[in-house]
Amino acid sequence: MCQHQPACPSADSADREAALPVAHHPEQGWSLLCNGVLLFEDTGELLPDGKVIAPHRPLAAGRVVTAA
Repeated sequence: MCQHQPACPSADSADREAALPVAHHPEQGWSLLCNGVLLFEDTGELLPDGKVIAPHRPLAAGRVVTAA
C-alpha cells in the first residue's frame, strides 16, 4: 500500500503509527495512515485486518497539592 521510499512501517509492526497520513480529519478525530491503519485522536487504532487497538495515551500527571 505504501509508495514512500523508504517504505513506511507495516500495519503489523510495533512502530505502525510512524507511517505517513494519507487522509487527516481532525474535525472527526481520525487519520488514515499509508499502511492502512486508522489512527484515532484518543490514540486508539483500527488495523486493516479489523483488529482494534485500545487507546494507549499516557495518563495525565497528577497535580501536586501542598498543605498551606
